[in-house]
Amino acid sequence: MDVFSRTFLPAAAEAGVAIPTVSRHMPVFRRCVEADDTAVLVARCLRPDQPLQGEFLLVLTHRRLVVTQETRLLRRLRLHLNAELRHLGNVNWNPDAQQSAVELAATAIDGVRERFWIRVGHPKQLWHMDALLNRMFRPKRPTPLAAAG
Repeated sequence: MDVFSRTFLPAAAEAGVAIPTVSRHMPVFRRCVEADDTAVLVARCLRPDQPLQGEFLLVLTHRRLVVTQETRLLRRLRLHLNAELRHLGNVNWNPDAQQSAVELAATAIDGVRERFWIRVGHPKQLWHMDALLNRMFRPKRPTPLAAAG
């Protein structure tokens, strides 16, 4: 089993994504994510500006952000976003403790602003997701000692 599978499956289980859903989306993720990349976050999400478009499944790895869409009626899958993290600009997120959700927004390389609404189970998961996003999108700055050495 490769690194992506070993890390994707537990992350999907932690997010409460059912096995049939994982199985439907996995071929799309396989085409986008390299086998040696680590899945950091898997989450179901919606687009707040277009709530009737259906459900999306988001996968964040150390190198990429991949989002697939599943239509409501026919359950057809399509790739919505496939971007290297270094090609995303103006990435921000807002944890909302009252609604137990995080709004994640980023500008893709084509200039399109993408927004996703991610619901979480309880406040502990909310702050865990906030920490993950912080670690992925706000890299550590070198300390004065490290910069001098």
